Amino acid sequence: MPFINFPAREINCKLVYYGPGLGGKTANLQWIYDNTGAGLKGKMISLATETDRTLFFDFLPLDLGTVRGFKTRLHLYTVPGQVFYEASRKLILKGADGVVFVADSQEERLDANLETLENLKEHLKEHKLEFGTIPYVLQLNKRDLPNVMAPNALCKHLRLKGEPVVEAVAVEGRGVFETLREVAKLVLAELKKGA
Repeated sequence: MPFINFPAREINCKLVYYGPGLGGKTANLQWIYDNTGAGLKGKMISLATETDRTLFFDFLPLDLGTVRGFKTRLHLYTVPGQVFYEASRKLILKGADGVVFVADSQEERLDANLETLENLKEHLKEHKLEFGTIPYVLQLNKRDLPNVMAPNALCKHLRLKGEPVVEAVAVEGRGVFETLREVAKLVLAELKKGA
């Protein structure tokens, strides 16, 4: 459920980048942050371990136009990919208005993708969010690596509800803004329905 700040005339929407560890969630947010004009973004908060893995979340407010005279701000979060941060992953999903699932396209990571996708559906349900209706985009990341699965083979396993699919190489920015645009479009469509 978006948070509406009436005095500021803003609608704040929460987008969560979810996926297996080292799949490219933080790389997506870092690319967006580094390639967005200073006047359009807030601070990025990143808590990482010495090994540079995301430990908690990254946060980035991004302006995106208006709905009924209200400015829309997107707050982008990543969840820690490692399974032992289960409580953090669950907490960050609370109140999500949209989700991007960042899948690792490498063949040997299929099981991790499937396990994390099941985990996402369970956590959404615990927060009374419907996987079937929440704005959702599937990003097939790491397309530049030699051992990746074909997009249609990945989609056969990971595409569950006809959601938009974007191929990406997050560290190079390929598909990053396209993914954000797709999920933002879906969230805005939901906002307009409810307005």
